[in-house]
Amino acid sequence: MSSHQDTDTVSRNAAYALLHGALRAQRSVDEDFDKHVSDLAPRDRAFVRLLVATTLRRLGQIDAVLKEFVSRPPPDRVLDLMRLGAAQLLFLETPAYAAVGIMVALTKRGNEPQAGMVNAVLRRVSEKGAGILAAQNAAKLNTPAWLWSSWLAAYGEPATIATAEAHMQEPALDFSLKNPAEAADWAKRLDATPLPTGSLRRAGGGRIQDLDGFAEGGWWIQDAAAALPAKIVLHALGGGAGKTVIDLCAAPGGKTAQLAAAGCHVTAVDLVADRLSLLRDNLARLGLSANVATADARTWQPSELADAVLLDAPCSATGTIRRHPDLPHLKRETDPARLAGLQTQLLEAAARMVKPGGHILYSVCSLQTEERKGVVSAVLEKDAGLTRIKIPAEAVGGESQFVTPTGELRTLPSQWPERGGLDGFYGALLQRT
Repeated sequence: MSSHQDTDTVSRNAAYALLHGALRAQRSVDEDFDKHVSDLAPRDRAFVRLLVATTLRRLGQIDAVLKEFVSRPPPDRVLDLMRLGAAQLLFLETPAYAAVGIMVALTKRGNEPQAGMVNAVLRRVSEKGAGILAAQNAAKLNTPAWLWSSWLAAYGEPATIATAEAHMQEPALDFSLKNPAEAADWAKRLDATPLPTGSLRRAGGGRIQDLDGFAEGGWWIQDAAAALPAKIVLHALGGGAGKTVIDLCAAPGGKTAQLAAAGCHVTAVDLVADRLSLLRDNLARLGLSANVATADARTWQPSELADAVLLDAPCSATGTIRRHPDLPHLKRETDPARLAGLQTQLLEAAARMVKPGGHILYSVCSLQTEERKGVVSAVLEKDAGLTRIKIPAEAVGGESQFVTPTGELRTLPSQWPERGGLDGFYGALLQRT
């Protein structure tokens, strides 16, 4: 076997380990990734990520195709190897001899008796799979039933279908700038397109660290929707320069960086020390500063009350499936209701940290209704000193489609289809009266 063939086998074996971790062991692909690809070249690392992401994005379709040719359920390892083989044949245009041959070879390493079956099934997929795909309802097949039904109830059928379709696409790369006034210059340097909300966007691919401006700290990676909560806070503060802002659940630090770059005196609080190390590294690269505290935001108290608190609360993160296609397989239907209790406690704590007249922005990157309005309503009912403030469209770059009639932030992956979509976010602005 040539060294090229060896690399192909190692790459696909790494993809299997990552897929197995997500589907069978509840392990995040992002957290596991470096461990499994450390010996691979950048090009091969990129292939592994693409293969795993494609398999997860299209898992419902892939399983429906395989079901046509598999008479009884195979062992988990064999099924996952066939899924990876089918993803290559159906969606990545990998030559059949490569996709089939390597997956059969990997099957032989631990499941020799099934190797012939894998060979036969994948060859049938190569011959007949495209025709089966053409008749599928891809959006619904690739979305777990509990998510589909919850989005249908909350957003209606057209938005649900469009959201599920957005999740099947590779997302673009979004940048937040340290100095927004330099947007035109950075757009040229990064070969990126300015978005109405102030972010820049370019096609994904390649190592972030190799892009122009990374080392000099001119920008950081942040989905355009994820940049909106801090923009809303800065708009409420009239710009933010000299204001004191507390960023709760702050790591990895994109919102902290936005606030600090605008001249705010920021205190970043997070429960996980390792994640705060990443926040400190990001701030150091960007040449920005903030006070950093490792603490449980539910019990932590600031030394003095702040002008504003931004709480981007821990959530089910179903608004970020386009970037994290393993999420539907890591989350459970009971998670949103469970997390809503924590989110309510965090928002109650945040409300105690602001001065009279101060603002609190509650946000989550979740599409689940339990983690959105219900949390805010529960806190408003308990605390008569809080009032809801309508978020104006100008706070989000004039994009009125991102603001609900009741003045809340709401982005969906189905929005901006002509620009490549964006993550799903919810935000509510409160004020201590």
